[in-house]
Amino acid sequence: MGRLVACCGAEAAIDAVRTETLPPDFITQETQGHDIPDPSQRRLADLNGQHISDAPQHQLADLTRQHMPDPTQPHIPDPMWQHVAADLTQRQLNDPSRQHGDNPTQRQTTDSGGQSGTTTIPQQRIPNSTQQHITGPAQQLGTAFTERRITELTQRLRAWRARLESADPAADLANGERSGARFIIPGSPEWPTQLDQLGPRRPLGLWLHGSADLRFSCLRSIAVVGARAATAYGVHVAAQFAVGFSDSGWTVVSGGAFGIDGAAHRGSLAADSPTVVVLACGVDVSYPTGHHELFAAVRDQGVVVSECPPGVHPTRARFLIRNRLIAALSRGTVVVEAALRSGALNTASHALSLQRHLAAVPGPITSTMSAGCHRLLRERKAVCVTSPEEVIELVGSIGDDLAPQTRGPVVPRDTLSETTSRVLDAIPTRGAAGPASIAVAAGVSLDTALSALGGLAAAGYIERVAKGWRTRKTPSRAYVKADETAPPRQYPSDLTDDDDLPPSPDDP
Repeated sequence: MGRLVACCGAEAAIDAVRTETLPPDFITQETQGHDIPDPSQRRLADLNGQHISDAPQHQLADLTRQHMPDPTQPHIPDPMWQHVAADLTQRQLNDPSRQHGDNPTQRQTTDSGGQSGTTTIPQQRIPNSTQQHITGPAQQLGTAFTERRITELTQRLRAWRARLESADPAADLANGERSGARFIIPGSPEWPTQLDQLGPRRPLGLWLHGSADLRFSCLRSIAVVGARAATAYGVHVAAQFAVGFSDSGWTVVSGGAFGIDGAAHRGSLAADSPTVVVLACGVDVSYPTGHHELFAAVRDQGVVVSECPPGVHPTRARFLIRNRLIAALSRGTVVVEAALRSGALNTASHALSLQRHLAAVPGPITSTMSAGCHRLLRERKAVCVTSPEEVIELVGSIGDDLAPQTRGPVVPRDTLSETTSRVLDAIPTRGAAGPASIAVAAGVSLDTALSALGGLAAAGYIERVAKGWRTRKTPSRAYVKADETAPPRQYPSDLTDDDDLPPSPDDP
């Protein structure tokens, strides 16, 4: 229905549905480039575009075995080929150039004495029964599938007409106004212009319910999607990402389902940031019912979006249809957790078709809930992200939203020069060694080794013993030995006077 409206306009589309008449422009749009589904028929059509003598002999033999009737079996004609074969036969009979020479026929000839006669000309081409299946033009096959496509569109028109007769737009607007919802269309001040990239799949209008402005909220927005049966790891990551996005001024867009969607919305609300919920039902219907309080909080702080009128309940197909809105409203999509068969992967495919950024969070390789994310990463369709800053760098402005460089912990030994580090490595951990032995092991002169040893001893890396130098052992942080010179620790029982204690029951 959306493609019909995009092709000829809303009024013309309604008239076409009421009269069950397909506009010619819509027929051309839907049948243009319609490919042949059967591989063998597509191969046959490709051969029809060239002369039969140009085709390889093994292809002709293969096609002959596929489409020639077996003489030992009763021939049952294919219904799809009956009208093509009949049309080709009639064309061959009416074509003067094919009346002589295609099959063993008798041509009228005249000899040098003026006597006329007949001469049998041997056949030079493929048998006629094979030509009826092979040498026909490819456009005959295209016409058959075009008629099939028109039949399908006509059946859809009848279904749309039944729905149109039961529709009541005035009642929908009244119900939406009573529930506090509003309806926007393309061109409205609150309409997000990025939805225009959907082309014929763009919704005719959107129902909104909430305090936030949809267009302003989606200027800097990120979609967070994932599995409903999410693990504790996925819920934690989704909430953490949503808080990070909200702190940086980005809006979270999701579907309001259990699991990853709900965790993302709650994380955004916890950071006092608006969030966008795209439903597969009316904005006044809470589905799932367990998120009734969540949707109420979103209406107070964000906005609930749907292309279904109020009172409409969700269906399986509407969930897949609404996924394109989630991908189109945001500048990028993050898949936190997804199985191999997941609606989140459907949203990811819409993001790729719109040429939007797609990211995926890696998970344990033993988790089936992360198998879909790993496949996106392996096929290089998504970018691996591990923090909200990396996602913002991916979808944000170049040079303004760069993620900080992650580095390992810096230890004091990293500040040593190369020569000093070599001397330190040459000092034994157990036992001891003299300066000459340390200089030879480090590959430096004796003066350089003595200078480095003095600096290392002053910094506390080494200590001098009777036999030379050795590295100083660093006490473990897990267990620190108490200082013997420190005063003993006093416990509360030691500071309590016996007179302040209550009398014992055994005391007289």
